[in-house]
Amino acid sequence: MKVEPITLIRNLLVSIGKSSNALLTPLPPSGSDRKYYHIQFEKEDQPDLIAFYNPIVDENKAQIEFTRHFRSQGIHVPDIVAYDDTKTVFILEYLGNKSLFESLSESDNEEQTIAFYKRAISDLVRFQVEGVKGLDFTKAYPVADFDRQGIMWDLNYFKYCFLKPAGIAFHEGQLEKEFLTFTDTLSASNPNFFCYRDFQSRNIMIHDNKLWYIDFQGGRRGPLPYDLVSLLHQVKANLSEEMKELLFSHYLTELAKVAPEEVSQVTYHYNHFVYFRMMQVLGAYGFRGLTERKAHFLQSLPMAGKALGLLLKKHPLDLALPELNRIFNEIVKKYSEEFQEQTKILTVSVSSFSYKKKGPPGDFSGNGGGFVFDCRALPNPHRLPQLRDLTGEDSAIQHYLSEQPETRTFLNHVNSIIDASVENYQERGFIHLQVNFGCTGGRHRSVFCAAKHAEHLKKKYPDLMVKLNHLEIKGHYDR
Repeated sequence: MKVEPITLIRNLLVSIGKSSNALLTPLPPSGSDRKYYHIQFEKEDQPDLIAFYNPIVDENKAQIEFTRHFRSQGIHVPDIVAYDDTKTVFILEYLGNKSLFESLSESDNEEQTIAFYKRAISDLVRFQVEGVKGLDFTKAYPVADFDRQGIMWDLNYFKYCFLKPAGIAFHEGQLEKEFLTFTDTLSASNPNFFCYRDFQSRNIMIHDNKLWYIDFQGGRRGPLPYDLVSLLHQVKANLSEEMKELLFSHYLTELAKVAPEEVSQVTYHYNHFVYFRMMQVLGAYGFRGLTERKAHFLQSLPMAGKALGLLLKKHPLDLALPELNRIFNEIVKKYSEEFQEQTKILTVSVSSFSYKKKGPPGDFSGNGGGFVFDCRALPNPHRLPQLRDLTGEDSAIQHYLSEQPETRTFLNHVNSIIDASVENYQERGFIHLQVNFGCTGGRHRSVFCAAKHAEHLKKKYPDLMVKLNHLEIKGHYDR
């Protein structure tokens, strides 16, 4: 019988002399599949702890080795209080719940923000240059080196986990050639440093006015620019161009103290890694958002598009990669606008989709979804040879479905349901409502119904902002 992680954690607490009655609060999931819990005790003199469950033992072994090594060098990483015999359940010291990312949104003190970032960059240089010395990379997971293979993994992650589910068309052969060219360029950067792999503000905790670093267990030997880019070009941190330039200059100053021969190489390769990191991030957003439908990652897509557009404008890629540049511009066109304007105007996103293909669209508003209406009980034009190759935007399909009493009844019911929500949402000052229509292929009934409902809303509520998208015939998700 499988034992639940929370039971394993309580058993581990007892084994180290802690109370089994501690309050265990699950923490929100992040980009990994680990399960984290905040541990609080009844007695005030017992400090809080953090526990996690991760069935990937080799990854946990990397955390044990890296924690031991970095703490021996005086680098602030959380201590491992205990782990069980299976090395799947860990208890760590608690560092509070305020990360550098949270401090960005809470504070308008730019000087303090810059000071924190400079300290983080100074520590990054320590991780990279000093931290690599004596580190046992045989424990690294899943690989010891961030080499050509690792670069191609991330590029293909971008292709298969973002481009395909997002419906961005590309020339497979040409893109593969350009990936190889790009890999050659990135591989020319000195790979003999510690590459943290996820050095960004959410993984930097502020505790006792010190910076602490978490989620380094995926680290490996690799190039210097990757981690700096991860920090300065984190999409949701949205640092200004001026701040990025200031902090980049600070990094070069710190690097010159310990590895002056690397300054010119970092300067040359920096922009290449900015684009590379952007592709890696989009791959993660695609997998966690478009595929797994996690709201946090869906909400990040428009910001990523906006950041990519700014990057193309201010720092164009200085490599001959025409297909990749075309793809970048397609992404910007699709995602760069903010999902919704921060106004009190209610936006209703109306979409059609296929149950058998892409499924319902993701909700970029963060509301977690909206109405989904199943049109598959309506008469199906696909069964008529003369209508099969048309779509719900064609007059013949529109005439056919309009004449069906089932369709009129269905839309009347839908309109009544959505009208009630629209009026309620407007009264309460909400700014987004999602309405989806699905059918088997996403080309006939759902397209017709979505268009008719959008037409109804525009006519009845002239002050409403209505966005209409068709996933199958237009090839993109509602934004």
